[in-house]
Amino acid sequence: MNFRRGSRNEEPEINLIPLIDVVLVIIIFLMLTTTFSKVSGLEINLPSAEADGMESVPNEILVAVTATGEVLVNRQPVAEPSVESLAAALGKAAPAAAGEPVIVINADAKAAHQNVIDVMQAAQRAGFSHVTFATQAPAQ
Repeated sequence: MNFRRGSRNEEPEINLIPLIDVVLVIIIFLMLTTTFSKVSGLEINLPSAEADGMESVPNEILVAVTATGEVLVNRQPVAEPSVESLAAALGKAAPAAAGEPVIVINADAKAAHQNVIDVMQAAQRAGFSHVTFATQAPAQ
């Protein structure tokens, strides 16, 4: 029995406008409540090494950087720790006949990073390309 003689069978439709509104509100909510954090540092685990005592290289220049910022080239203090004066001191300390020396930087653990970078720049300006760092074996 058909009690609805005048009505047609209409297909159901889904209205997408309210669905879009709800999705936009959820997206705005997520954008406002999300915290964006920028990592300002890196966690670095340095490797440790054990080796036998290294033989002394006769063609090396020892540069020491103290915690107070003093710089010593072959145990002689440099009057002004600027890049230019350090380059001049490294040039004077290099033996002329032996070829290019190795610059060994002994920096205190509490020395300013800028002082070590200044020594490296001075070695570059003086024309030395072999730069290395002295380390201490870990206490057992």
